[in-house]
Amino acid sequence: MSAEADETLPHLVTIVGSGVPSNYEITVDGEIELVGADPLEEATVVTDHSAEGAVETGVMRFRFSGEMANIHVVDWNGIPASDSPSTPDVHIDYGVSRTDPNRF
Repeated sequence: MSAEADETLPHLVTIVGSGVPSNYEITVDGEIELVGADPLEEATVVTDHSAEGAVETGVMRFRFSGEMANIHVVDWNGIPASDSPSTPDVHIDYGVSRTDPNRF
């Protein structure tokens, strides 16, 4: 991703797997792009304004523009984050440059 992409997709959402299969859906009012992974390999569907997929272990990162509209995560039973300790952690960082050594 170029410096120009940092300006057009200046924000970062990180999903950290908890070791339990979980699903996620992310919607933004701008554009969203998967970072550092192959969407086909990761079974991640990314459109202009949303991303959805599954995560068990590891980290999924997406850069986006605009504001976060919605994040929905559920564990393998379909139980949402607020009611299940097994859903992944989600971190949202606004205005994070890709060149920030603490981020990548």
